[in-house]
This record gives sequence, C-alpha cells and structure tokens, in this order.
Amino acid sequence: MARLLTSGDIRTLSRGLGITPTKKWGQNFVVDANTVRRIAAAAKLAEDDVVMEVGPGLGSLTLALIEIARKVIAVEIDPKLALALPTTVAHRAPEEHQRLVVVETDAARIDPAQLPEPPTALVANLPYNVAVPVVLHALEHFPTLRKGLVMVQAEVGDRLTAQPGSKIYGGPSVKMAWYAKAKRAGSVSANVFWPVPNVASALVAFERIQSPDANRVEVFGAVDAAFGQRRKMLRQSLKAWAGEDVDAVLERSGIEPTRRGESLDIAEFIALADAKEALGGTSRT
Repeated sequence: MARLLTSGDIRTLSRGLGITPTKKWGQNFVVDANTVRRIAAAAKLAEDDVVMEVGPGLGSLTLALIEIARKVIAVEIDPKLALALPTTVAHRAPEEHQRLVVVETDAARIDPAQLPEPPTALVANLPYNVAVPVVLHALEHFPTLRKGLVMVQAEVGDRLTAQPGSKIYGGPSVKMAWYAKAKRAGSVSANVFWPVPNVASALVAFERIQSPDANRVEVFGAVDAAFGQRRKMLRQSLKAWAGEDVDAVLERSGIEPTRRGESLDIAEFIALADAKEALGGTSRT
C-alpha cells in the first residue's frame, strides 16, 4: 500500500524542489490524507480503469489512485512537478509505481495521441481558473471516458450541475448535460489545502451518457448565443446564431420566442439546432 503524503511531506518536497504554489497554474495542494482517501473512494474506480489525473502536483491524490486503478496517466503542466512525480511515487509506492505515466502538457489542449492508452476515468483536483474548459475538453476529445470525479471551486460545481430555471444555470450546465449526468458528490474544506484558498471547494461526479443524435457544434452555438445575452428573450439573443432565420427556427422547434436561455434544457437546445439545420442545411460535425 502506498504511503500517502502528509502536510509535512508536502512542504519538505516543495522546499527540496524549490517549488512555491503559483496562482498562474492555480496550484493548491491537498495536504490531508483522509481527504485524499475520500476522493479516491468517491471516484468509484475499478481495477481495470485507466485514470487521467489532471494537475497531480506533488502526488497526494496520485498515490491513492494507483492503489486502485490499473494505470494512472498524470497530466502535469509544471515541468518541475512532472519531473519529480515519478520519483516520489516510486519511493512511496514501490509495488505500484509502474502503473504511473506522466505526461507534461496543458490538459486544456491535450490530444489523445499524447497518451499511451485511452483513459476510462477522469479524477482530478482542478485549478479553479481552468476547471470548466478542462472537463469539457476531456469529454469532447476522449470518448472513452466513462466517468469522472473532479474537485472544483464550489461555485463551479454548482454551475456544472445546475438545472434549468436556476440563476446559476448557464452554458457549462448545458454543455455538461450534453456529455454526461453530473451531480454534487460532496464538499471539501479549504483547510485541507496548502496554500489555503479563499473559496470553498466541491466534488462533482459524472457518468457519460450516449451522445445525442444532433450537431454538437450547432447546439453549443445556440447555447453560447442564448447565455451570451441571458437577460434577453430568445428572439433577440439567438439572432447572432440564427440570423434572419431566428423566428423560423424558434417556430419550427416549438419554443416560445419570449423565453430566455436559462429556461431551456439540453433537449430544447438540440431542438433549436435541429430546426436550424433543417431550415439552413448546416452540415453535421
């Protein structure tokens, strides 16, 4: 069994590597082993899972994940941390360290060809400033991802799991619903991080659903337009997306033009995209 990192271990490793957590990459390291165990358990991993862990940092969560999964592919943007992680894992988990692969790159732009094999799960303590782009990028580009558990800023977690009609329901909520069913899976105290963030954190779990039979680019275009001017009625906010056909698109989709984007669920955004495609002949991508 791996020896998880304590608060003292993390500070010692940081000093030895000359590393100070930076705001640039949104680094807040988890220093509580019990929290790490809880996250790993909440991910509901199987022995055959290939986990993509984004932002492994010094390896707190990595050590817990390699005890469970067949392989952990750690995606790290910080060169110093990417270089040090294999040594840390080999030292603290000698029986499992061969399960780790480190890929030094930006997770918001990573390509499947950069990984040794397709991941089946995403588990990560995500930097607050890039959490939504990273999750949506992973779901779009890695269709083998069946499930995931991510730790994000609580406000971001609420947005990803919000339902139509909520004040925080928006583009991220709809786009997540395109790919997966997501739910809040718990809260995380700020005191388990170093440095301590000034915001609360939350766990979000998701399970992929079957891709809708629709043009994703058009659906997301409608979403972006609707929430780009969320206070306006759809007949106004969708003009940038549908142009002169906006009234015809709304009529064909059966959606009242006086509604606002925050009242539409994913099925209704798909109906808008289908209507536009039928009227204008846009190509499916």
